[in-house]
Amino acid sequence: MSKAFTREEETELDDEVEEASPLPAGSRNYMTPGGFARLKAELSQLVDKERPEIVATVAWAAGNGDRSENGDYIYGKKRLREIDRRIRFLVLRLDRAEVVDPLARRDADNADQIFFGATVTVSNLRGEERVVSIVGIDEIDTARGYVSWVSPMARALIKAREGDMVTLTTPGGVEQLEILHVRYEPLATGG
Repeated sequence: MSKAFTREEETELDDEVEEASPLPAGSRNYMTPGGFARLKAELSQLVDKERPEIVATVAWAAGNGDRSENGDYIYGKKRLREIDRRIRFLVLRLDRAEVVDPLARRDADNADQIFFGATVTVSNLRGEERVVSIVGIDEIDTARGYVSWVSPMARALIKAREGDMVTLTTPGGVEQLEILHVRYEPLATGG
């Protein structure tokens, strides 16, 4: 494989990472304090621990002679590119992040209104309840019910209040949801 082809392939991968962002153009990258801390910890782990270990492995492997058939060198260089790409992604996300603490903004007048960071219990017309928390795009976790603030679910819920009926439009169809309960609480951040 020629170097030109390799470099072109790497550039395409870099573009894919930056294009993978579902953040609407011109909008802010809202994040909960926990989500911000998680991304910052990941960046620190990559910069302070993983990257130096891989660099040391690649340097050792490079000193062993023929690099074309040296698995440690080839894998190490590939892993180093992956780490560097993830570091660039995290730095961009953290630089653009606007940390919003859901607990700090609420007062008695809008405690039952849905904004970023709310944890909401909803019920569909069949009586099936579901709990979702509205978080940043880098904090999505469907197993916990964390949905992005730009998702159809969050867009349907934002600014509604307890007792309201909202219409959720998805590719699967239209659904009516009743908002049963709105609360603001610290969200779990573990992976």
